[in-house]
Amino acid sequence: MSTQYDAVDPVGDEVVANLARAALFAALMGAFAYVSFPNPLAPGIPVTLQVLGVFLAGIMLGPAWGAFALVVYLAAGALGVPVFSGGSAGVGALLGPTGGYLLSYPLAALAVGAVVHRGPSLRDFRAASTPILVGGMVAGTALIYAGGVLGLMLFGDYGLAGAFTAGVVSFLPVEALKIAAAVGVVRSERIAAA
Repeated sequence: MSTQYDAVDPVGDEVVANLARAALFAALMGAFAYVSFPNPLAPGIPVTLQVLGVFLAGIMLGPAWGAFALVVYLAAGALGVPVFSGGSAGVGALLGPTGGYLLSYPLAALAVGAVVHRGPSLRDFRAASTPILVGGMVAGTALIYAGGVLGLMLFGDYGLAGAFTAGVVSFLPVEALKIAAAVGVVRSERIAAA
């Protein structure tokens, strides 16, 4: 009696590569959270590079894997890894005044990726036109701001007008710079050659 053994590939190479990329972007988000400075127009709500990370995750990983990367990031922070702004961590950070921003990140990455890749299927993000890239990031920014305003209203001492002023208006110039930076990264020669 002979036994035949066939090779079993339980997880494909593409899945492993995407998991690695998602983990890399989750770590990048943690690093971007440490690049933080106070917003003079909104004390208590720091400016970080995290939104740039959300943009790049959605653009480079696509809607599903970009969102997954941000879920991994939030899970790490919720479990106590100091990856939120200023090295904070824990569920309390997610339920604090700026928690609405954090919780909106996976949905924003999904939106950015869906616009840039024109649906759930992955396409070459480098082929996306600049208006498509910017449109995707504007959609993602709108979702982040909606989550941020909601968080400020629920967990901070803000009414709707105050939350909108502190959580949106004060950040618009900085977000424009982050959008320009993301377009620059996508259009860079090193990314184009990859």
